[in-house]
Amino acid sequence: MFCGTFHGRPPRTATNLTSVATKYYTHFVTASAPSAPSSNEWSGVVELRHPLQNISGTRELRSLLAQSFDLDSDEIKILHWARLH
Repeated sequence: MFCGTFHGRPPRTATNLTSVATKYYTHFVTASAPSAPSSNEWSGVVELRHPLQNISGTRELRSLLAQSFDLDSDEIKILHWARLH
Protein backbone atom coordinates (compact mmCIF):
# COMPACT_ATOMS: atom_id res chain seq x y z
CA MET A 1 0.00 0.00 0.00
CA PHE A 2 1.31 3.47 -0.87
CA CYS A 3 0.79 6.26 1.64
CA GLY A 4 2.27 9.62 0.78
CA THR A 5 2.83 11.97 -2.09
CA PHE A 6 4.28 10.88 -5.41
CA HIS A 7 7.21 13.04 -6.57
CA GLY A 8 9.00 12.69 -9.85
CA ARG A 9 7.90 11.46 -13.22
CA PRO A 10 4.44 10.01 -13.60
CA PRO A 11 4.35 6.29 -14.36
CA ARG A 12 4.89 5.37 -18.00
CA THR A 13 1.92 4.13 -19.95
CA ALA A 14 2.12 0.70 -21.46
CA THR A 15 3.39 0.63 -25.01
CA ASN A 16 2.48 -3.00 -25.65
CA LEU A 17 -1.16 -3.87 -25.74
CA THR A 18 -2.15 -7.33 -24.60
CA SER A 19 -5.19 -9.06 -25.93
CA VAL A 20 -8.01 -9.86 -23.56
CA ALA A 21 -9.52 -13.31 -23.76
CA THR A 22 -12.93 -13.54 -25.39
CA LYS A 23 -15.28 -15.70 -23.33
CA TYR A 24 -18.05 -17.90 -24.67
CA TYR A 25 -20.65 -20.00 -22.91
CA THR A 26 -20.81 -23.38 -24.65
CA HIS A 27 -23.17 -26.33 -24.36
CA PHE A 28 -22.17 -29.40 -26.36
CA VAL A 29 -22.07 -33.18 -26.44
CA THR A 30 -19.19 -35.51 -27.24
CA ALA A 31 -19.40 -39.04 -28.60
CA SER A 32 -16.74 -41.69 -29.00
CA ALA A 33 -18.16 -42.44 -32.45
CA PRO A 34 -20.94 -40.87 -34.52
CA SER A 35 -23.08 -44.01 -34.07
CA ALA A 36 -22.38 -44.39 -30.34
CA PRO A 37 -25.60 -44.76 -28.33
CA SER A 38 -24.33 -42.73 -25.38
CA SER A 39 -22.61 -39.38 -25.36
CA ASN A 40 -21.28 -36.97 -22.77
CA GLU A 41 -22.90 -33.59 -22.27
CA TRP A 42 -20.77 -30.59 -21.31
CA SER A 43 -21.37 -26.91 -20.63
CA GLY A 44 -19.19 -24.09 -19.42
CA VAL A 45 -17.11 -21.08 -20.35
CA VAL A 46 -14.40 -21.26 -22.99
CA GLU A 47 -11.80 -18.50 -23.23
CA LEU A 48 -10.29 -17.77 -26.64
CA ARG A 49 -7.51 -15.41 -27.65
CA HIS A 50 -9.60 -13.93 -30.45
CA PRO A 51 -13.33 -13.62 -31.16
CA LEU A 52 -15.02 -16.27 -33.27
CA GLN A 53 -16.28 -15.36 -36.72
CA ASN A 54 -20.08 -15.30 -36.98
CA ILE A 55 -20.16 -17.42 -40.14
CA SER A 56 -17.58 -20.08 -39.22
CA GLY A 57 -17.76 -19.76 -35.42
CA THR A 58 -19.46 -23.09 -34.78
CA ARG A 59 -16.98 -24.96 -36.97
CA GLU A 60 -14.01 -23.20 -35.35
CA LEU A 61 -15.36 -23.80 -31.83
CA ARG A 62 -15.99 -27.48 -32.63
CA SER A 63 -12.41 -27.82 -33.82
CA LEU A 64 -10.98 -26.17 -30.70
CA LEU A 65 -13.13 -28.28 -28.37
CA ALA A 66 -12.19 -31.44 -30.25
CA GLN A 67 -8.49 -30.65 -29.81
CA SER A 68 -9.03 -30.12 -26.08
CA PHE A 69 -10.84 -33.45 -25.72
CA ASP A 70 -8.49 -35.28 -28.13
CA LEU A 71 -11.39 -36.06 -30.47
CA ASP A 72 -12.23 -35.49 -34.11
CA SER A 73 -14.36 -32.41 -34.74
CA ASP A 74 -17.20 -34.61 -36.06
CA GLU A 75 -17.42 -36.13 -32.56
CA ILE A 76 -18.49 -32.75 -31.11
CA LYS A 77 -22.05 -31.49 -31.48
CA ILE A 78 -22.57 -27.92 -30.25
CA LEU A 79 -26.03 -27.40 -28.86
CA HIS A 80 -25.60 -23.70 -27.99
CA TRP A 81 -22.88 -21.07 -27.80
CA ALA A 82 -22.98 -17.40 -26.94
CA ARG A 83 -20.38 -14.71 -26.36
CA LEU A 84 -20.20 -13.42 -22.80
CA HIS A 85 -19.67 -9.71 -22.17
